[in-house]
Amino acid sequence: MSILSVENLSHGFGDRAIFRDVTFRLLAGEHIGLIGANGEGKSTFFNIITGHLMPDEGTVTWAKHVRVGYLDQHTVLKPGMTIRDVLGSAFSWLYEKEEEINVICEKMSDADEDTMNGLMEEMGVLQEMLEQHDFYSIDTKIDEIGHAFELDALGFDKDVSELSGGQRTKVLLAKLLLEKPDILLLDEPTNYLDEQHIEWLKRYLNDYENAFILISHDVSFLNSVVNVIWHVENALLSRYPGDYDHFLEVYEMRKGQIEAAYNRQQQEIKELKDFVARNKSRVATRNMAMSRQKKLDKMDVIELVKDNPKPEFSFKEARVPSRVVIETSDLVIGYDRPLSRPLNLKIERGQKVILKGANGIGKTTLLRSILGQIPVIEGNVSLGDYLAVGYFEQELSGEGTKTCMDEFWDEYPSYTNYEVRSALAKCGLTTKHIESQVRVLSGGEQAKVRLCKLMNRESNLLILDEPTNHLDVDAKAELHRALSEYKGTVLMVCHEPEFYENLASNVIDCSEWSLLA
Repeated sequence: MSILSVENLSHGFGDRAIFRDVTFRLLAGEHIGLIGANGEGKSTFFNIITGHLMPDEGTVTWAKHVRVGYLDQHTVLKPGMTIRDVLGSAFSWLYEKEEEINVICEKMSDADEDTMNGLMEEMGVLQEMLEQHDFYSIDTKIDEIGHAFELDALGFDKDVSELSGGQRTKVLLAKLLLEKPDILLLDEPTNYLDEQHIEWLKRYLNDYENAFILISHDVSFLNSVVNVIWHVENALLSRYPGDYDHFLEVYEMRKGQIEAAYNRQQQEIKELKDFVARNKSRVATRNMAMSRQKKLDKMDVIELVKDNPKPEFSFKEARVPSRVVIETSDLVIGYDRPLSRPLNLKIERGQKVILKGANGIGKTTLLRSILGQIPVIEGNVSLGDYLAVGYFEQELSGEGTKTCMDEFWDEYPSYTNYEVRSALAKCGLTTKHIESQVRVLSGGEQAKVRLCKLMNRESNLLILDEPTNHLDVDAKAELHRALSEYKGTVLMVCHEPEFYENLASNVIDCSEWSLLA
């Protein structure tokens, strides 16, 4: 059974084509992994099929009575809303039915007998609907899902504007699961989730009976939950049965076959053109030359897929610092209350230290305390001599209304136009990206802009807060290589063991000192 049908879909921004004549169907029970390089249009695809964006051409048709649940990383949670408010909004349509019942009750006060019978019948239908959907046990359902995601430990009355990135993702995911949609659309759900909840989500999706479409750059996660890959590349969407590893194998094989066919055809074209050029003016061979020319004119010329620019990351290194780079003495971090036990941490020159642990237990707070961006509650942070620090924040600061070039120029005003463009291009950004406002770029492209600014500053200490979030597979691999070759010190928050296992000299489990763990 087809849940979603898309026919002849085309869409673009300006002169840049995002999709070109795309046609496909989504079948019941399919677990889809939607993959592609940063900026290929995966989130745009979600916005089109959910009706948030109208395509330039083509049709999007959902089966009747299909309820779609969309986990959008850019959903705005209004300040003043509590966690319970957000979770309760999953049942907003049931609350609307309850309000309809209240209106009917008001009408009954002065209704005649015939009208009263009609109102009673209407109210009975609505009442039955509420009972079928367990309306009167909503609070119990919220408590159950809140406990599964450990939101009860945060407090259901906590303002959502105070949540960390991971806590926010857990709230949105819990709300989505409470809605019980017929199809799930998940846009990079593992970003900001800790290892424990990534494993929980794996189990949930493996047991999920309905269809879902998942955008992710986490290869291990994709391999564990999907049975079909949709690959977006050069404005086209291709379908590959199986997991990511099987897709990669088939994709490389097809790419090799197309390149071989292209080379054979180019050789044939060269020989035909050469024959035509040598024989078209000779009377004896003119007809043969004309025949060869007709064959050339009718030939369906093979075009090679245009490769996306591969990023090249390299961190500039400053002078060698003192042996001890960071040392804390009975450090207690927090804001209005302590988040940690007294912490004694010592990081020496050249170490690559990973901070792992559940969301919201204070990893980012620790980084910001070390940098002196927020005051510590107790204890001391001592930084070594001759430090040149590069800091990668978890989220983009500011509104992102500047172009990539202006964003870079703000930090490096002495760079020429050519030097700015070269630096950004080296990080895998095209001319169109470079001239666009930062806010219109994908999350992965924005991360590349921020990494570019970081790499062009000399450093001997990199403090990185989940730098792999949003990066595509190629960019992650290149970042891993660059950090491996970096001779300075690295302190990094990361939830991806596949990324840091061969990189780290020390892994610190922050739950051992956090008061929130």
